[in-house]
Amino acid sequence: MDLYRIIHELHVEKQKLDHAIVFLEELQRADIAEAKENRRGRKPMNAVARRKVSERMKKYWAERRAAVTT
Repeated sequence: MDLYRIIHELHVEKQKLDHAIVFLEELQRADIAEAKENRRGRKPMNAVARRKVSERMKKYWAERRAAVTT
């Protein structure tokens, strides 16, 4: 029984396992990133779009208040 050979084989096996773990962790990170890209929800608005929405909603609520008071 050659202990040196056994130790060497174990180190080689450990390196293979380390590479496999790194590969699987990268796959997991890619899955998480993809899930974040595909998530639903509101898209971010720039300042111009926010201003347009604000003006539109101010007009909407002014009309609603006017309709209620008359």
